[in-house]
Amino acid sequence: MAKSNAKDMTQGSPTKLIFFFSIPLLIGNVVQQLYSMTDTIIVGQCLGSNALAAVGTTGPLSFLILGFVIGITSGIAVIAAQRFGAKDEEGLKRSVATSIILGISITIIITVLAVLLAKPLLLLINTPETILQEAYDYIVVIFLGVFACMLYNMIACLLRAIGDSRTPLYFLAVSSILNIGLDFLFILTFDMGVAGAAWATVLSQFLSGLACVIYAFVKYPMLRVSKKDFHLDLRFAWKHLQIGLPMAFQFSITAIGVIILQGALNLFGEDKIAAFTAGSKVEQLVTQPAGTFGVTMANFTGQNLGANRLDRIKVGVRKCAMLTLSFAVLAMILLQIFSKPLLYLFDVGNNPVIMDAALMYLRLCSIFFPFLFLIFVYRNVLQGVGRSFMPLMAGVFELVARSAAAFILPGLMGYAGICLAGPAAWVAASILLFVSYHIVIRQVEKQYAGKTR
Repeated sequence: MAKSNAKDMTQGSPTKLIFFFSIPLLIGNVVQQLYSMTDTIIVGQCLGSNALAAVGTTGPLSFLILGFVIGITSGIAVIAAQRFGAKDEEGLKRSVATSIILGISITIIITVLAVLLAKPLLLLINTPETILQEAYDYIVVIFLGVFACMLYNMIACLLRAIGDSRTPLYFLAVSSILNIGLDFLFILTFDMGVAGAAWATVLSQFLSGLACVIYAFVKYPMLRVSKKDFHLDLRFAWKHLQIGLPMAFQFSITAIGVIILQGALNLFGEDKIAAFTAGSKVEQLVTQPAGTFGVTMANFTGQNLGANRLDRIKVGVRKCAMLTLSFAVLAMILLQIFSKPLLYLFDVGNNPVIMDAALMYLRLCSIFFPFLFLIFVYRNVLQGVGRSFMPLMAGVFELVARSAAAFILPGLMGYAGICLAGPAAWVAASILLFVSYHIVIRQVEKQYAGKTR
C-alpha cells in the first residue's frame, strides 16, 4: 500500500496503540459534545427554560435517527478496516465506493421518513403543548440535515478504519467554533429561535464533513475511488450491511427505549424535562471516554482480524477494559463532587426545583458508569470481528430494561425512578455483552485456526 499517515494497528504494543489512537478521538468527542452543549447552553441562556425543555424533549428522537446513521457508518467501515489490515488496497477502494453508494441511498430514505414522522413522534411521547411548536421547529431542521451527519460520520469512520483518528478531530474543532458563532448569529441577530440552533449544527457539520472529504482525497491515494470501483457487487454490499445494519438497529433500539423513557419523563412537566436535559448533557460530556475506547476497539479489532492476529485482539480487550474502567471511576467521582458547578452552565441555578432534579439524576446514574463504559468495549469488539447479532440483542436488553424501569419505577420512586431507568439498561446490556464476548472469541479462534498470518 502507498505510504501515508495511516496507522497500522497490527504491529506494536496494543496498549500504546489503543491509548494514543484514542487521544485524538477523545478530544474530538469532547469537542463535539461541547458544541452540542453550547447549543443547549445558548438556548437556555438566551431563550429560557421552556426552549431548553423543547430542545431536550427532541433528544431521543434525534438519537433515533442520527444514532442509526452513526451505527450504519461505523459498521460499514469495519469492512474497510479489515481490508486495510489485510493490505488489500483494491478491496479497500471497493469498500469505500460501496460505502458511498449505500450512504447516499440510506440518507434519502431516512430523511423522507424522519421529516414526515417528526410531528407524530413528538405527540406520541406526550410533548407538552407549551413546548410542542418549538420542539418541532428544532427537530425538523435536524432531520433535514441528516445528509450532513451521514457525510461527516462516513468519511470520519473511513479515515479511522485506516488508522487516522486525528484528521476528523482537526476539522471537527474548526466546525465547533463555527457552530458557536452561527448559534449567536442565527439566534440573537436573525432571531431564528430554536430552529437557528439546529441550522447552526447542520451547517457546521456539513462543512466539517466536506473538509474531511477533500483532505482524504488529497492525502490518501488508497481512498481515491474511480469509476470501476463503483461497480455494485450485491454480495459485497450485503457484507457491509450485515455489519452496518445490526449496529444501526442497535442504536435505534436503544433510542426507542430512550423515547419511551422521555414519554414517561414528559408527564412530570417542563421543570423536570429541563433538569433531565441539563443533567444528560453533563453526563454525556464526562462519559465521552467510553465511546472513544469503543470506536478505537472496533478499528483495532477489524485491522487485526484482517491480519489474523487474534492474540492481539484478546490482549487489546483486556488492556482496554482496564483503561475504560479507570475512566469510569474518574467520571463517577467527578460528578459526585462537581455536578452543581457544571449545571450552572445551563442557567438552572435560579430554579431550585430544576437544580435539585438535575443533581439527583447525575449523582444516581454516575454510580453505574462502570457498566456503561464496558458496554462500548465489548460491543465494538464483537462488531469488529463481524459478529453483530449479540450487540443487537444487547440493544434489545437495554430496550426492555429501560422500558420496564420507565413504567414501574416512577410509580414507586417518582422522578428518581426516571433517573434509574438508564442504569438499569446499562447493567442488563453489559452483562450480556461480557458473556457474549468470551463465547464469540473462542468461536472465532476455532474459525481462524490454521490460517497463516
